Amino acid sequence: MHSGFVAVAGRPNVGKSTLVSALTGVKVAIVSDKPHTTRRRANGVYTSGDVQLVLTDLPGWQRPIDKLTERMRDTVDAALEGIDVVLLVLDCRARIGAGDRFVARRVFSLGVPVVIALNKIDRLKHGHVATQMKTAAALGDFHALHPVSAKTGDGVGELRDDLISLLPEGPAYFPAEQTSDVPVEVQIAELVREQALRLTREEVPHALTAEVVEIEDGHVRVNLYTETESQKQILVGKRGAVVREIGTWARPAIEQLLGRRVFLELVVKALPRWRRNATLLERLGL
Repeated sequence: MHSGFVAVAGRPNVGKSTLVSALTGVKVAIVSDKPHTTRRRANGVYTSGDVQLVLTDLPGWQRPIDKLTERMRDTVDAALEGIDVVLLVLDCRARIGAGDRFVARRVFSLGVPVVIALNKIDRLKHGHVATQMKTAAALGDFHALHPVSAKTGDGVGELRDDLISLLPEGPAYFPAEQTSDVPVEVQIAELVREQALRLTREEVPHALTAEVVEIEDGHVRVNLYTETESQKQILVGKRGAVVREIGTWARPAIEQLLGRRVFLELVVKALPRWRRNATLLERLGL
């Protein structure tokens, strides 16, 4: 068969996770409008007949500012070893600038085919898309450039076919029915964090993380950590309104994942400077 690994690279918030989900047909990682939503490496698997396309969704490239972002950068660097293709994702709605050029220089130096996906073309005028395609084409010696919309699916099939055409002969790395390598505990924690990101603003989204501490007999307990007491109070909300809403929105997705009804218990804790705590980051798998 033909199989291989495609590293999905780009700046934060260009739509990498949404595009990986569109290419595989299943939700691989959570999405939000907050920068640095993706913190860990996640493989999405598309298997069809004698083809297996493994898409490695990576954190966005960024300058490290603490232990967490330093480890995120290391995750990206490690994931680029031994890959077969790079999918460089750009945001068609934003200026293609220094950050994109930095990522491009890194991926074009790897010596593997680079496919560029110019994402978020929906509702944009053709002239704007054409101008952005011209700018994107100057980033390096790419194999192909695809204007796509991960949101609507426009151009996604053609992009998938192009990536498959670049795969070498190889084994099946995952069982045909497997669509992701993310452990279920991590998936649950991320589903809770996704709703917390949606319902909070300012500094809170960057300072929170989630950890599953119990899954037993339909009882799922998840700790939500912030860095300060004031952030904790925002996340809890008046009389617990915010944390209850997080649970209300997260529970259906968790029940769908587990295939049964669950009692979801959320506990909010302040954990000072957790983003700089290497031991805790190791425990959280970050």
